[in-house]
Amino acid sequence: MLDTLISSKTRVKLLLKFFLNKENKAHLRGLESEFGESSNAIRLELNKLEEAGLLKSQAQGNKKLFSANTSHPLFSEINSIVFKYTGLDRIVDQVLSNLGELERVYLVGELGKGLDSPIIDLLIIGNINKEYLMKLVDKAEGIINKKVRHIVYTAEQFAILRDQILPKNHLLIWNK
Repeated sequence: MLDTLISSKTRVKLLLKFFLNKENKAHLRGLESEFGESSNAIRLELNKLEEAGLLKSQAQGNKKLFSANTSHPLFSEINSIVFKYTGLDRIVDQVLSNLGELERVYLVGELGKGLDSPIIDLLIIGNINKEYLMKLVDKAEGIINKKVRHIVYTAEQFAILRDQILPKNHLLIWNK
């Protein structure tokens, strides 16, 4: 859907990178290796998004570090569109809201880094019925046409293992 509305695949990747997880920051060379595209194409799109006020930048040494401008009036709308594009809105609506004693859910993996992926990786914290979770995940996968991988920890397990299992690039998508 998003790639139909926006013809530049580089711009779609940048929107995913910065608007899926507002904490993401990146510089041109990092994006070049991450996306596997030329720096000129990425620079052109970064400049357009910055001129439109959707991205902001700051100097970090001799590099320019980009991030989403969360105070832009369209930030929440673009964030919502990106969530719908990735299928995360349906995961939250159809799976997470029906699990019971759910405490937190983190988006990790490629999507947590802001990269498009056919797989949604979730880190689930709480005391839940895992059989019921599997049924809900199967149903959601059929609707969004993406694979959903998940791992479940109790709150106690997570408190002990948090630093070892929670990757740097993650997005909290559910909080009790």
